[in-house]
Amino acid sequence: MDKPSFRERVLVAREQAIVEAANRLLAEKGFDLMTVDEVAAQVGIAKASLYKHFSSKESLAAAAMVRLMDRALAFVAEREALDPAPAPLDQLKAVARWSMEVQMAGEMPSLPAQNSSLRAELTGRADYLDRLFELSDRIGAWVEAAQAAGALNPQLPPEVVLYTVYARACDPVLAVLRQAGSASSEQIIDWVLASCFDGLAAR
Repeated sequence: MDKPSFRERVLVAREQAIVEAANRLLAEKGFDLMTVDEVAAQVGIAKASLYKHFSSKESLAAAAMVRLMDRALAFVAEREALDPAPAPLDQLKAVARWSMEVQMAGEMPSLPAQNSSLRAELTGRADYLDRLFELSDRIGAWVEAAQAAGALNPQLPPEVVLYTVYARACDPVLAVLRQAGSASSEQIIDWVLASCFDGLAAR
């Protein structure tokens, strides 16, 4: 395979910088408030140059989501490769903790909750959907194994557990507790994990 030319390497590096800037702004401001002008300014390029890489604000945000899916899949692969492999419940707790750490670090894109042009973009992108389905299948296998082992309530549909784990990535409680300033990020994550997996009833 031919080695990429200098120009090709520059274009790849610029595209990565654009996606990283978009990801930061999505985490900080959300999709609705983020502008393409802000992304271009953070990268230090003209908006016209940005549009050579991404045709719209939606395609740019979708690229940030694909990047996030790649990070999540890499984390799951690392967990699966551990020897000996942790119990399925521990794997689920680890991926939930990872997603909250990403959010607390300001690296989790904030997306619209309702139907939007971005959601239409995401549902039409095979690169995003392929990663989402792969991630759901791999985490879903942990859910079913944990239920079979009696570590999670087997009466809950597995997809309910899966979506509950996913929801930790955009849990607003994290930001509220962090703004209160009365606990460290690690302590906040421990609290939210406990409420998610152990429930709120007294033990």
